[in-house]
Parts: sequence; C-alpha cells; structure tokens
Amino acid sequence: MANTMTDPHKLSLSVQYASNAGKLPTRQQFRRWAKAALERDVQISLRLVNEAEGRTLNRDFRGKDYATNVLTFVYDDTVPLSGDVVICVPVVAREAKEQGKDLFAHYAHLVIHAVLHLQGYDHEKKRDAEKMEARETALMLKLRYPAPYLLS
Repeated sequence: MANTMTDPHKLSLSVQYASNAGKLPTRQQFRRWAKAALERDVQISLRLVNEAEGRTLNRDFRGKDYATNVLTFVYDDTVPLSGDVVICVPVVAREAKEQGKDLFAHYAHLVIHAVLHLQGYDHEKKRDAEKMEARETALMLKLRYPAPYLLS
C-alpha cells in the first residue's frame, strides 16, 4: 500500500509479456520506473510485444508501417488516468545496442517517456519537446541512470 507522505500518486500496473525475446525487466522494475514519472493516479497496462505485433499496432493506429520502440494509448484522462503502453522488445534491444546504451536504462527511459505521454506531455513542438526531455532526464538521473539524450 502506498504511503501518502512519500507516494502521493497511485499506480495500478498490469504487465503482459507477449514476447520472450531477449532479457526483459521484471514487473517490479517496470513499476519502479513508472512510479518515478507519476504526477497523478494512473492505471496502466504495459504490454511487451514482438516486432510483428509492434508493426501492426503502429500501422493501424499511427499509419506508420514499421515497428517503433514504444506506443502510448490514453483511454480515460479522468482520475485515475488509464491507458496502455506497448513496448516492442526487438526494437528496444536493437536501439540500445546501436546507441551504446545499457538495455535496462533504455527500458527505464521508454517507460518514463510513455508515462509522461499518458499524463499529457508531448514532443511535437520544440518547446514541448524541451520540457518533456528535461523531465525525462531529471527522472533518469534521479533513478541513477545516464541522461537519455546524450550522444554516445
């Protein structure tokens, strides 16, 4: 149970492992990362998928015919906020390797990124992107991970 003095926001998190490819974080790790980014009460279903499912979802919902690292779907923006986060495991592994990042640091960043999106953050405009990236960086450093936007 959350202590209201230290955990002012509640997280309901369901994790679905629909991909067994590679080394995957635990439910507890995903919970820790998501809680770090909470600014309100949130219910999240987090689904880890393979490349085919990731590509289908990105094509069907965003009109882009390729698998992307993370997709965020907001279903109800009342209290508690509810939505889905879909992470494409092979894309995350490939990006971490290509960018010289620790795999779990990359997962942490993508979870934080998605939870911020659920709460209304966006990066379409430069000013919004700067605000979102600054918040992501602060949270990553607080979790003792490297700043996610530094070039390796």
